[in-house]
Amino acid sequence: MSLGYAEKLSYREDVGSVGMPEMFDSPKLLQGKIEELAIMVQKSKHLVVFTGAGISTSSGIPDFRGPKGVWTLQRAGKGVPDASLPFHRAAPTLTHMALVGLERAGLLKFVISQNVDSLHLRSGFPREKLAELHGNSFKEICPCCKTEYLRDFEIETIGLKDTPRRCTDKNCGTRLKDTVLDWEDALPPEEMNSAEEQCRAADLVLCLGTSLQITPACNMPLMSIKNGGKVAIVNLQATPKDKKASLVIHGLVDKVIAGVMCILNLRIPPYIRIDFIQLLLRHTVKKKCVRWTLRVTSIHGVRAPLSFLRSIEVSFPERSDMKPVVLMEQPFSLQRETSMSSTFFMLLTLNFSDGCGCSRSSIECHVNFQKQKESFVRERSLVLQELKCSAERQRRVGQQAILERQNLPRAETSVHVFVTNLVRYDAEDLKVAEPKGTWMDSGSGSNNNKLTKRQVEGPSGYPASPKKLKC
Repeated sequence: MSLGYAEKLSYREDVGSVGMPEMFDSPKLLQGKIEELAIMVQKSKHLVVFTGAGISTSSGIPDFRGPKGVWTLQRAGKGVPDASLPFHRAAPTLTHMALVGLERAGLLKFVISQNVDSLHLRSGFPREKLAELHGNSFKEICPCCKTEYLRDFEIETIGLKDTPRRCTDKNCGTRLKDTVLDWEDALPPEEMNSAEEQCRAADLVLCLGTSLQITPACNMPLMSIKNGGKVAIVNLQATPKDKKASLVIHGLVDKVIAGVMCILNLRIPPYIRIDFIQLLLRHTVKKKCVRWTLRVTSIHGVRAPLSFLRSIEVSFPERSDMKPVVLMEQPFSLQRETSMSSTFFMLLTLNFSDGCGCSRSSIECHVNFQKQKESFVRERSLVLQELKCSAERQRRVGQQAILERQNLPRAETSVHVFVTNLVRYDAEDLKVAEPKGTWMDSGSGSNNNKLTKRQVEGPSGYPASPKKLKC
């Protein structure tokens, strides 16, 4: 599946240096640098991490400047590369989850990301400790009240344009906008200001998987040096900032960070994904018959796709007179007619899409139109925590729970949650094949009223030509 963001981005001839050769430190040198980085992290009082596309490549998402990167292939006339799985099902990498572990351990204070893949938020990293300089392909924002809406599907547009949905605040209702920048869009001042503030306060800025070519973002890590801090860079290609860094590591980011976590004796938490659906069972009475409609939708509304569902099989195991059906198109909907006094058992088998950790799950529904079920709302955070603990303990996915049920006149709605993915990371057992490339045997040593646009910085270091989050 092609990456929607790369296809939607406006064409730009000058995107800086692309296709540069990848370099790999020799195993002995790499291990020494990993140990040095671990000591730097351990001694740091204010660690800030600055991330680029290189930390997401092991999840199946191509980078931009690597040998098979988006801009490298475009310059060669080969178009946008394919991801190895749907963008919306990409799981956070070992590095993403290690950053969560470092934050929980109190070592990592802030993350600044140039990525739009939402993997930092998907990993569970705190939103208040994250600046997304170039936006998020899975996030919408209300331009009026600034409420953010994190989706499980990729937003249709980029360039800060209107989307089909509106703010759910009863006192607002403003049309939402996407948050991803196009080339000519200014960096969001709130994100940029918090990023600059954190870099100035940092005694160590760790740059992971970034070529450090896009200004003004690439200059932020250097702000720590002016205040006596240090910069460390982990990247497979040379960057314009290498000479100013205290440590430069040419190695796979996942392998480097796994080594650091091992030395620090820190556990990398597993990634556990939870998805939601909403069931609506509406009925109307016509003489002695009941005409009922079942709809299965996203909790974000009918217009929002259920990206983790391929199809739904609806069957009635105890009723031979009611034929089963397979729902293939979204929004999933089924209409039937039964007698008013009829009660029946309905089984919904949910067939999950590619990228999920299990193929299917099911929901059992006992339908009685003459008897109203009890309404309830369970504490969301507690339910999700119970599901995650169960998935990690059992080392499998497929767990589910009912989050809430609400009875309306002639209708019933319920929200169901499912564990659809579980990825465990063991830093000690990480096996990475020795890469083919060039061995490196020696290391390398605002104004708030202005809107800053992105530029490309060349190898010389000069230009080449309050938060609210709803899920």
